[in-house]
Amino acid sequence: MHQPLLSRDVEFNLARRWQEDGDDDALHRLVKAYSRLVISISMRFRNYGLPAGDLVQEGNVGLMQAAERFDPDREVRFSTYATWWIRSVMQDYVLRNWSIVRTGTTAAQKTLFFNFRRLRARIDKDLGRQMSDNGRRFVATELKVGVDAVASMEARLNSADQSLNSPIADGTDDTWQDFLADSRPNPEDAVIGIRDNLSRSRCLAEALCELGLREQIIIRKRRLDEDGATLATLGRELGVSKVRVRQLEYRALRKLRDLMREKVEVSGDLLIDA
Repeated sequence: MHQPLLSRDVEFNLARRWQEDGDDDALHRLVKAYSRLVISISMRFRNYGLPAGDLVQEGNVGLMQAAERFDPDREVRFSTYATWWIRSVMQDYVLRNWSIVRTGTTAAQKTLFFNFRRLRARIDKDLGRQMSDNGRRFVATELKVGVDAVASMEARLNSADQSLNSPIADGTDDTWQDFLADSRPNPEDAVIGIRDNLSRSRCLAEALCELGLREQIIIRKRRLDEDGATLATLGRELGVSKVRVRQLEYRALRKLRDLMREKVEVSGDLLIDA
């Protein structure tokens, strides 16, 4: 904070020494002179609940990136150029760490996230209340986003992350995760699923053996291999055209389906529940 500010000529000279000669001392002097800019910008993000020291560190990264890319020939002061980089890095840090749920993945969402509270304060001093429909439309118009996006961001900003291990109320040991439904199959359904899959696999293997050799090759390489051979590859291997391979595949699949239906009493047993 006690570093002297640089004049235009001095900072341009330092930038050229760094770019043309790789002078580390010039780079350090340029960065140190504008460290106070990092602290000033970090104060704008102090209301997001993140440590001020972390914001300053992120801002220093942006300041060094600006010094790395600064072009004095554009006749722009370094502070003007560095401000964009510092603010951009801090915004990304806030979006990554404000919540464990990713926030602001698009440019419109980022704009809404960082301007929502300011615009809401203009129309409603009581930030604890839910916004009216007119208020949401006002914010949406000002930021050129949809009303649904405003409502979604309002819900996100009005709620905080909460651990599933936290108690549901004071004086109780019950936690939120105790009331989550387990979507996994129970042991009985798991065993039945394993037996059904084995039966389907055995039925498929038996039906496949009843196809012709060329049909077996096509089905195995087109449908059962993980990568799946192309029509052109199989055509070269079998000495036929791609169109002929497609015809043979279609005929083999129909025969395979008919053979498997003959081996089960209920055709629905061949289906796997999604």
